Amino acid sequence: MLKVGSKAPDFTLLDQDGNDVSLANFKGQKVVLWFFPKANTPG
Repeated sequence: MLKVGSKAPDFTLLDQDGNDVSLANFKGQKVVLWFFPKANTPG
């Protein structure tokens, strides 16, 4: 579990077009992450 004020670990996910996007690509910028479950899945 991350603590408030700690750095987020780097990770890579696919964007809406299927391209790899890494958190490291946005170093020094403000980033908003929006996670949501895929349709028809629990959560």
